[in-house]
Amino acid sequence: MPASDGIRSLLAEAPLIDGHNDMISKIRDQAGLDFGRLDIAVAQPEALQTDLPRLEAGGVGAQFWSVWMPCSATGEALATGTLEQFEGIHRIQALYPDRTALALTADDIEKINGEGRIASLIGVEGGHQILGSLDVLRLFHRLGARYLTLTHTRNTGWADSCADVVGTGGLSDFGRRVVAELNDLGMLADLSHTSQATMHAVLDVTRAPGFFSHSGAHAVCGHARNVPDAVLHRVRSSNGIVMAVFLPEFLSEDLWNWEKARTAFRAGAADTGSPVEDAVAEWEREHPCPAVGITDIVRHLDHLREVMGVDHVGIGSDFDGMTPPSDIPSVEYYPHLFDALERGGWSHADLRKLARDNALRVLRDTQDVARSRA
Repeated sequence: MPASDGIRSLLAEAPLIDGHNDMISKIRDQAGLDFGRLDIAVAQPEALQTDLPRLEAGGVGAQFWSVWMPCSATGEALATGTLEQFEGIHRIQALYPDRTALALTADDIEKINGEGRIASLIGVEGGHQILGSLDVLRLFHRLGARYLTLTHTRNTGWADSCADVVGTGGLSDFGRRVVAELNDLGMLADLSHTSQATMHAVLDVTRAPGFFSHSGAHAVCGHARNVPDAVLHRVRSSNGIVMAVFLPEFLSEDLWNWEKARTAFRAGAADTGSPVEDAVAEWEREHPCPAVGITDIVRHLDHLREVMGVDHVGIGSDFDGMTPPSDIPSVEYYPHLFDALERGGWSHADLRKLARDNALRVLRDTQDVARSRA
């Protein structure tokens, strides 16, 4: 069912700000950041979930591009891969100046959108990428980064990941210096991927709004990547935002449990010495994968709104960093989500806040924290 004219008009007037997209690392992996080989000025549905025509069709006005390297990368490979992605994002602005421009502030977003272009913002998805150096963090800010995700899937030594064992138990002294520097720079301290202890530790010391670039509601799906209600209350108190993710395992408790059961079965099958893939395929036939879709994203957004209020919710899809639900497979399908929310009782005023206004406020408030220290 196509999205309604009313929703398309709303997104034309209030184009979406999405908090997280992994397109740049995917283009690096597939095409070595060669935009002649993978031209995002034309639709690339076989290779990507994101490109400029589909962003425009989806009503997107601003996209945070994620600069991401796996935690297994170290030394020269980590530094090179990180800087190459910064260069790739800057190259996009040079190659497609009629379609997009780099935004450093909330005012930049509004100006670029007013010119009919998509605003490109940068987030760095992992504290390991600063290499333990505040000077590297400052360099990332000069290159355009406006948030740092404090951890990815491993602890950094100064902050704990939700996917690792307890390390600091929150933040080390250096971790608190990182948060203070982010505040002074006007960069968002992104708490997606962090442990609950680190979430609380950051909210204890930050002077800026709480921020999650791509997470869900833990009360809806108990995956460790999601945000518990106790933290949601603190995000609301900080005038912050949680930008809802679309990754299926974070959306559905049934799917998450199914994935854990399949993983356990695969491990057991490997121990028997029998053909593992055949055994797993048979298990999957006997245990169909639970369906996940827009209705699950709506459940998360409804819960986030119920606990925090509509002023503290946003969208952080994670496109090109995961396999999305089948009914929202790529960026041009955002209007379908907004249609479903409208049918569920969200007003156009609510949807405008979700799409844009909340993210703009959080960016401005974070910039104001930096100005207050100048």
